[in-house]
Amino acid sequence: MVQIVLLSMVSLVAGLIVTPIVIKYSKKLHITDKPNARKIHQEPIPTLGGIAIAISFIVGLVILQPASDFHLSILCGAAFILLLGIFDDIYDLSAKFKFVIQVLVACMVVFWGGLEVEFINLPFGGELEFGLFSELFTILWIVGITNAINLIDGLDGLAAGVSSIALIPITGMAMMMGDTYVTTMALILLFSVLGFLKYNFYPAKIFMGDTGALFLGFMISVLSLLGFKNVTVVSFIIPIFILGVPISDTLIAMIRRKLNNRPMSSPDSSHLHHRLMQFGFSHKQTVLFIYLLSALFSVSAILFTMTTLWGSILILAVILFVLLILIDTLEMINSKFKPLSTFFKRSSHYRYWKK
Repeated sequence: MVQIVLLSMVSLVAGLIVTPIVIKYSKKLHITDKPNARKIHQEPIPTLGGIAIAISFIVGLVILQPASDFHLSILCGAAFILLLGIFDDIYDLSAKFKFVIQVLVACMVVFWGGLEVEFINLPFGGELEFGLFSELFTILWIVGITNAINLIDGLDGLAAGVSSIALIPITGMAMMMGDTYVTTMALILLFSVLGFLKYNFYPAKIFMGDTGALFLGFMISVLSLLGFKNVTVVSFIIPIFILGVPISDTLIAMIRRKLNNRPMSSPDSSHLHHRLMQFGFSHKQTVLFIYLLSALFSVSAILFTMTTLWGSILILAVILFVLLILIDTLEMINSKFKPLSTFFKRSSHYRYWKK
């Protein structure tokens, strides 16, 4: 394992070398992310940073040559997703078209590669079998996480940092289970992102664009399924915890758009990072706060595998309470939707009338 860690660091070196080259050619070709009302940056920033991540990843693959029954389907899926991201960054594809391609790629991994979630281990014992819906559930997971990483890509270094934090426990737990393939793939991806992050952290010299966000989302969605496929304790809850920030932000966005009568695909400025900055956080403080939140979710995932049933319930309760505080304080749904404030007001009224 030590040899794998050391060799995979070649992707870090590759990222540090390749990213400035991508910056140079993005500027030459005028492929930049231009400012608008929803975006924070004030000047055009080179995009296609995902190409730098992908090249660094390929360098690691060539040297370490990991192999598994799923490998070819994963690489083919990653290639299609990467192409989708490149075309989207250049031509701004429609949300419906991107969704269709993502579903087709997920189907390829599921039906050709054979990757599927067949059951979930329950905290109270037993299993929840998906049966005929196992393929559908797996496809929804891959597409959902792919888009979740893309949705949080709104600030310098945010998606790259959150992805890196998520990859650390995925790598660590794969190591503990002796899963060489997932360990190798996750390490290569982690170091590829870290090499890019040096140029992407605030103030960013380059953005990963949809090229990078979709590629990272796809790879993390697949590795999280593979890495916890054989975990015997509440297996599917672990990757949900690890990816808690992008998943919760996506679910809150869906609820917000539904309650506010807006189309699900319509972008808005009420994601977690937007609301934190509107609340008074600086750009850098917002990114670091979300890093901290991501680390909290990752630590919770690790503790979840080590604790008792009541410990698991306590961890779930704490995480839920933290999310409710954020929804309430930052008004992430709307100014009227404040579940904690409403609960405490009703409790105080109840106590008053009881007296």
